[in-house]
Amino acid sequence: MLGFRFVIAAYQGLIALVAQEALMSGRLSMLWNAGSYLPLSLAIFAAGFISERMTPRETFLIAAALTLLVALFGLWKPAAVFSHTYDQPEARGLDLKGDLQRLVRHRAVYPAVLINFLWYFTPGIGTPMQYYLTNQLHTSDALFANYYGIYTLSFLPTILLYGFLCTRIRPRRLLWLSACIGVPQMVPLAFVHSGHMALLMAVPMGLMGGLANGAFYDVAVRSCPPGLQGTFMMLVLALIALGYRGSDLLGSLIYASSPAHGFQYCIAAMVGVYVLILPVIALVPKPLTANADGEAAARMP
Repeated sequence: MLGFRFVIAAYQGLIALVAQEALMSGRLSMLWNAGSYLPLSLAIFAAGFISERMTPRETFLIAAALTLLVALFGLWKPAAVFSHTYDQPEARGLDLKGDLQRLVRHRAVYPAVLINFLWYFTPGIGTPMQYYLTNQLHTSDALFANYYGIYTLSFLPTILLYGFLCTRIRPRRLLWLSACIGVPQMVPLAFVHSGHMALLMAVPMGLMGGLANGAFYDVAVRSCPPGLQGTFMMLVLALIALGYRGSDLLGSLIYASSPAHGFQYCIAAMVGVYVLILPVIALVPKPLTANADGEAAARMP
């Protein structure tokens, strides 16, 4: 995990830096989300197939071989990205003490971090959903993988739509629109009473969340202090991981608290957490979301 954290910090910082320099935070948000969710959904579909046909050792060996391919990208340094990227004002920082002070005093970082933390705090979408499908509905392990794969793949149409809208609609209006569509994203889970219905409900759930994925990553990139893109994006992603894994643990406890209604309590908890995102959006500094992609944005102090 330490190794992956360093890799993630490097490429996330580079994405944020290029996005700020080229005034394309929304489009790069779309590109990163699409480039993440497409292989993730394919891997999830493959996991359902592999879990029933291969041993854990064989599975880990395949995963290790695929992971080694990441190292090859470290040898590729296209001039279009690396030639002058780190010479621009957005890439320049101070000393360690000065940079830490700038990060703490940069008021735009706090709502961006909290929004992304709450968005990924989903006590019910992971382990509780798997238990609900396999233990209560008596479906196969592969069905949970197929459900999660469909759910993840269904993000893509609205993520791509965000890449189109971010150049035409003011970010603040798009941020509110995306959040309002995304808040009830988990409500369809209340209608899941069979394996077939789980696969069916995965589609609207994914479609409802795609715009929010793009908008919340976009606002995080816009909130990065100059010269601290890697540091700040690592902070955002660390809290996303904490929210996702911590909520999975909490969701498992909620699920186990009531054999009859535990999963319904998980759904209520997820919707309640998502509602909390709305007042936090109001705290995002207005100059930060005043300009669409391609337009020069106001700098935050």
